[in-house]
Amino acid sequence: MVVEKPTVTQIWKWLDNVPDPEIPVISLVDLGIIRDVQWQGDTLEITVTPTYSGCPATSIINLDIELAMTGHGIKNLSLKRQLSPAWTTDWLSEKGRSKLETYGIAPPQTAGGPDRCPHCQSTDVQRISQFGSTPCKAQWRCADCLEPFDYFKCI
Repeated sequence: MVVEKPTVTQIWKWLDNVPDPEIPVISLVDLGIIRDVQWQGDTLEITVTPTYSGCPATSIINLDIELAMTGHGIKNLSLKRQLSPAWTTDWLSEKGRSKLETYGIAPPQTAGGPDRCPHCQSTDVQRISQFGSTPCKAQWRCADCLEPFDYFKCI
């Protein structure tokens, strides 16, 4: 009996359902850290670029990928870590940016800070702290609605 391998397109769809462990509203695909998916013979090879080389979530991300793929019947899996080119917030998908804002996290802006509050859309925002709940976020507050919010830093 010949078992057909899932297509690379199907695998990308499966990976698009694997949430980021630190910001579960977006997937690993939305985050832009899945760099490549390909079959090498009977082994599925997935290349991952962490958001930064010391990212504490890297081992959890790899485990989540392994669990998702084995859950879909993938028996031979190789995860490659690719550090160059370094990940950048430019790799966030538009869908991911929109999901961040809907969730209450201001998506990264090239100006170095959010252009509006993700809660009320006011442009009167103030930085509270350069450091947030994770290394990739900063704490901001809206001067109009007074709600604090995370800002996903540009990298």
